Amino acid sequence: MSQYIEMTRIFDAPRELVYRAFTDPDQLARWFGPVGCWVPRESIEVEVRVGGHLRFVMTAPDGPSPVDATFTEVVDNELLAAAMEASGIPGVAGPLRVHLRLEFHDEGRGKTRLELRQGPFATGQLGADTHAGWESSFTKLDALL
Repeated sequence: MSQYIEMTRIFDAPRELVYRAFTDPDQLARWFGPVGCWVPRESIEVEVRVGGHLRFVMTAPDGPSPVDATFTEVVDNELLAAAMEASGIPGVAGPLRVHLRLEFHDEGRGKTRLELRQGPFATGQLGADTHAGWESSFTKLDALL
């Protein structure tokens, strides 16, 4: 049975800044990936438009994981949706193919509510690991914002 993860996170920053953290290569390199992992700036390519892409290599102690995403929906400062493929995921044979949807909502008082949905994941453990990875990444994003 495949599953999706869903998360909501409030950031203490305006929606435009949170959105830009996901679309600006310099910022992505500073926060993306769980603690202990990193994304080299030179590996990041972003073209934010429907049919455009986000490509990068997440590097972990156990090796690199190239990620290639194609944007399927883009609304500036409101929505990013993409079909993603990642390789080199520990415990996953072949590439992992999932969909990612990020919705950015103005919460007032300079805060942003991010709603994330990603999947399907073939196992509950892979979904749980991905959820934990996002939580760890968002801790780094909090510090950047």
